[in-house]
Amino acid sequence: MRRPIDLHRSFVKSYAKRIAKNQKLVAQYETRVELFVEGVRNAPLNDHPLAGNLDGKRAFSITADVRVIYIETNDAIVFVDIGTHAQVYDG
Repeated sequence: MRRPIDLHRSFVKSYAKRIAKNQKLVAQYETRVELFVEGVRNAPLNDHPLAGNLDGKRAFSITADVRVIYIETNDAIVFVDIGTHAQVYDG
């Protein structure tokens, strides 16, 4: 059984601010999330664990620069942030 995807309020806020206004990014996001739900973890998603202050979280690619940061719990996969590499890793 697949775990549902939940959207943390910080993700919803970042999505509205950084992604929703750009229809091309919205389409890319939707396509990549479909792949993610189907279980794709390698290219083009390049899913990987994070380290440092994001240790315990994972990320996958929407574009060459845009990432979704998420955590896995026993009950769900929780998307916690979305944005460019600089926005999600350095910001």
